[in-house]
Amino acid sequence: VVKIGNQLFTAVLLNNETAKSFKALLPLTLKMTELNANKKYASLPKNLPINPTVPSRIHTGDLMMYGANTFVLFYQPLSTTYSYTKLGSIIDTSGLASVLGNSDVTIHFDIK
Repeated sequence: VVKIGNQLFTAVLLNNETAKSFKALLPLTLKMTELNANKKYASLPKNLPINPTVPSRIHTGDLMMYGANTFVLFYQPLSTTYSYTKLGSIIDTSGLASVLGNSDVTIHFDIK
């Protein structure tokens, strides 16, 4: 579960070592920084194992790792030349961009 303000979103994590390591950190509250009007990012309390690739496309709601320590939540689709390790994604992204806004935000992640 991803909680932003009073709004709840459901995320599904992949079955990979990175996602398993992220899940082990939950529950987790992160102060996420706005970047480029398409994503929020935050440093995690510890490095995660990663397997980065350059995705063909980033989708709204994608949960990714940039490097071993930077967690990224995308709220706008885009093309990229950067490498990420995918953790999972938010299932229904309706209202995600509007609740995230264009400034820093605190987001709580937990297991349902």
